[in-house]
Formats: sequence, C-alpha cells, structure tokens
Amino acid sequence: MANTPSNMIPLGTVAPDFRLFDTVSGTEKSLSEIQAESATVIMFLCNHCPFVKHITRGLVKIVEEYASEKISFAGISSNDVVNYPEDSPEKMRTTAEKVGYSFPYLYDETQEVAKAYDAACTPDFYVFDNNLKLVYRGQMDDSRPGNGVEVTGKDLRNALDCILNGEEINPDQKPSMGCNIKWKK
Repeated sequence: MANTPSNMIPLGTVAPDFRLFDTVSGTEKSLSEIQAESATVIMFLCNHCPFVKHITRGLVKIVEEYASEKISFAGISSNDVVNYPEDSPEKMRTTAEKVGYSFPYLYDETQEVAKAYDAACTPDFYVFDNNLKLVYRGQMDDSRPGNGVEVTGKDLRNALDCILNGEEINPDQKPSMGCNIKWKK
C-alpha cells in the first residue's frame, strides 16, 4: 500500500475539459454535462485501492447530502487495467452499484484526463466553483486505513459549505494521501 500525496495544483486553475465513458450509465459524459450550478467535485478513485475503500461509505454519504445543493460529483478511474484488472470498466460498474455511487464513475482509458488534472493518487479531490475554477484540492479528511481517525469528510465538507455560504475557502489545504495512480508503461 503506497502512501502517495496528491499534487497541489494552483488554486484558480480552470478545470480541464474531458469526455469520458461513464461505466454507470453506459454513455459518454463531458465536463459540461457534469458541471453544476454551485460547484463541481471531480474525484480520482479506483476499485482496488484500500484508501478509497476506507472512505467509500463516508463519500457516498457526502454525495447524498450535497446533491440537493446544486453540487455535482464525478469519479474518474485512470488506472492501467491491464496490470490492475480489478479497475476495469466492467468492475467499475459493479463496484458503483455495490457501494451506492449515485454519480458518474468515468473511465479514463488513455490516462490523459489524470495527466491534465495532475492527479497523483486515489482518492484525490478537486472542487471547482460555478465558473469551473479550482477552489479546493486535497484530502477528504484526516482518516487513513489503520490510523483510527473516523471518516467524517470534514475538509471536503468545509470547502463545500464555504461555497454554499459564499465564504472564502482557506487556501491552506492538506494533500490527499493514497495509492499512486497506476500509469501505463
């Protein structure tokens, strides 16, 4: 289990555009189709990572709570499925159904989207405002597998609450920590 931190790209970065296959709906989705009125949360996830598995229940709860607040969520898996077949699109769909993902779970086959976002690990969170400018990037909370800290989503929740309340988000943000993205060789 690798401990790879997320890359903290500059706040204000405009969300890179994409069009990816949604393993849940079986259709392609673009960033503009996912974008929401208040905020858009892009998450790099995968099926096999213990860090993602650790936060899944809490993540599903956050998505359920904030979906009615004009905030959208999308998960992207960019892992090399040849060497990590558990992250294949078919298994992504099965995982999404099993754990209750109500958001698009997109497959980044070429890994170009992960590169465009400078994603480094799973899970990795990016929150964009209504103009698709980055206002938060980093961890969901301080919980990690085995550290005994409860999964609350406090960092992600704080960013979303600030957006909804028209408050500035503290720019002092902690990187996420997880498994490195499995790049193709």
